[in-house]
Amino acid sequence: MQLTITDVHKRYGDVVALDGPSFEVPSGSTFGVLGTNGAGKTTLFELLVGHDRPDGGTIEVGGLDVERAGHRVRERVGFLPEHTGFPAALTGREVLSIHARIRGLEDRHARIEDCLEIVGLTDAADRAVEGYSNGMGRRLGLAATLLAEPPVLVLDEPTAGLDPRGVAAFHRIIERIDRETDATVVLSSHVLSEVERLCDEVVVLQDGTLRAAGAVDDLRSNDGRVTVTVRPASEGDRPALLTVVRRYGDVTDTGDALEVACDRETAFDLVAALGESHRKLVDRFEVREPGLEAAFHEALENEDGDEPAETATTEEIPS
Repeated sequence: MQLTITDVHKRYGDVVALDGPSFEVPSGSTFGVLGTNGAGKTTLFELLVGHDRPDGGTIEVGGLDVERAGHRVRERVGFLPEHTGFPAALTGREVLSIHARIRGLEDRHARIEDCLEIVGLTDAADRAVEGYSNGMGRRLGLAATLLAEPPVLVLDEPTAGLDPRGVAAFHRIIERIDRETDATVVLSSHVLSEVERLCDEVVVLQDGTLRAAGAVDDLRSNDGRVTVTVRPASEGDRPALLTVVRRYGDVTDTGDALEVACDRETAFDLVAALGESHRKLVDRFEVREPGLEAAFHEALENEDGDEPAETATTEEIPS
C-alpha cells in the first residue's frame, strides 16, 4: 500500500517540526527515514498514524487522507512507537489476547500463535512480561502490531536500546516480513548500517525539511567511486607503492596506509595490479564503497555548508 506525503507542515509553538517535505513510499517496500535528533521523524510518524494533525499539506495511505479518515487509518497502519510498555503481571500471550479482542479479531487464537512464531516468542509466551528482556519486550510490541495483519507497518526506532543479539533478531524479523508479506514497512533509525541492510529506499530529514531521497543503492553509489586502501609491506616499500597507485586515482597518504579514490572499473585494475605485478610491495588491501553515511553527510552539508565527514558505515549518527 503506497504512502504519499505532500508538502506537510507542523509547528509546535515556535518550533517548526516539519517544513514541507514531500515524497512517496512505494507499496510493498521497506522504507527508511533518517535524520538527527529533532529532524522531524517522530512527528512525521505521529501524523502518519493519525495521532496528530498537520497544519498544512496531506498524508495519504493507499489513497486515504489520514486527517479525514479517523479510526479507518488504524485499520491500515500498525504502529510500533519507540517506547512501549505492557502490564508486568500479564504473560505475553495474555497481552496479545487483549490486543486481539480490542481489534475484534475472529481468528485471534490462530493469529496470536502466528505472531508469536514470527517474532520468536513462542517459548516465552506464557511467561510474565516482567521477566522479559528489553529485546523481548520490543518483539512483543511488534507481535501486537502484526496481529491485525496491517498492510502498513510504521516502526519508530525499533532497535533503540537493544543489545547486538536483540538487534540481529529484530533484523531477521523485518527481513522475514519483507520476504513473506506484501506489507509496506516504514522505519526510522539512527544506525545507518541498519537502514542499508533493511531498506529499499530512504529519505533524509533535517530540521523538518527533506534533504535527500531515493533508492539506497543509488544514494550510496557516490557516482560509482570507491576507495582502495593499501598498506605497504614495509616502510621501505612505501615510495615504490605510492608511485604505482598514483596511476589509478587520487591518493591520500594517511601515514598508516595509502587511500586511492577512483571509479569502480579502475579499482578492479588496481586490485589486479596489486595482486600480480606488485604483490611484494603490499601487506594487504581492501576496497570500500562510500556507504549510505557518505550520502547522509553530503545531504546535511548541502544545508549546513560544512565539509562532509568520512566515517565508517556502521557508526551511529551523533545524537
